[in-house]
Amino acid sequence: MSKVWLVSGAARGLGRSISEAVLKNGDRLVAAARDPQRLDDLVARYPDQVRAVALDVTDEAAAQRAVQLALDAFGGLDVLVNNAGYGHTVPFEQMSSEDFRAQLETNLFGVVNLTRAVLPVMRGQRSGHIFQVSSVGGRTSTPGLSAYQAAKWAVGGFSDVVAKEVSPLGIQICTLEPGGMRTDWAGEAKRPVEGMLPDYDATVGHVLRLLASYGGQEIGDPVKIAELIVALSRRDDLPLRLLLGADALFVYEQDERVRAEELEQWRETTLSTHFPDAQLPAGMDGLKRRK
Repeated sequence: MSKVWLVSGAARGLGRSISEAVLKNGDRLVAAARDPQRLDDLVARYPDQVRAVALDVTDEAAAQRAVQLALDAFGGLDVLVNNAGYGHTVPFEQMSSEDFRAQLETNLFGVVNLTRAVLPVMRGQRSGHIFQVSSVGGRTSTPGLSAYQAAKWAVGGFSDVVAKEVSPLGIQICTLEPGGMRTDWAGEAKRPVEGMLPDYDATVGHVLRLLASYGGQEIGDPVKIAELIVALSRRDDLPLRLLLGADALFVYEQDERVRAEELEQWRETTLSTHFPDAQLPAGMDGLKRRK
C-alpha cells in the first residue's frame, strides 16, 4: 500500500537518497529543503508523487505548514524522516555561542518541531512511523563535536521518551544511528578552525585530520540506508534505536566497555549514598546495598 512521506533535508546527502528510494517504491513524498529548487529534477520525474517545499526546520510554523501540505496534496501522512542536520568540529572553548546554539536549533529543535507537527495527524489515524536520523555520536563522544553530539544525545533521549508515550497509539519512533556515510556531512564538519589553540591539537586536531582522510572513504552507503528505511516503514516491530554500519557498532561497543569498567570500579561508591534503613523498590532487591 502506498505511503505518504515527509523528509527534511531532502535536497542532498542521505535525504536525497531517501527521497529517491521513496519515489522509486511508488510512495508519495513531501520533500522539504531550504532550497527546494534543488529538487526540481525529482518533481519533473515524479510529478504526481512529489511536492517540494521550502523548510527551515528551526521554524515551528514552517514545520506545521509542511505537514499541512502533505495533508492537502495527498490526504494523509504516514512516515516522517527527520534528516536535516549538520556539525562543526571546533574546540568547545573556541566555539561561539551563536554557532553552538544554531547547531542545537537545527539538530535538536528541528526534530522537535517536526515531530510535534506530525503527532496529531498520526494519533488521529492511529498509525505512523517516525525516523530520527541521529548518529552513533548520540551514544558516544568525539572531541570537537560538543554542540552536534549534545543535540544527538538529546534527540535519542527525547525520541525514546516520546516513543513510549505514543506506541500504544500505533505510532512507532526509531532513532537511526549511522556511522560514517558517503555524503557531504564530513565536508561541513571538517572545515579548518582558524586560530585553533595548540592545546587542542592532540584532541580536536586529531579528529579534524581523521575527517580529512576519511571523507569520501566512509563505509556507509546512503543508498542502502535509504532502501532500508523504506523497508522499515513497512514493519511494526521497530527498535527504539538502530545502529547502522560496522564502524558505528565498533565505536559504540568500545565506549560501552569503558562505561562498564568504570561502573564496576565505582560500584561501591554508587551504593554508599543510601539511608541505612532504605528499602529498594520491588524488582531492585537483587542489588547489593551498603549498610
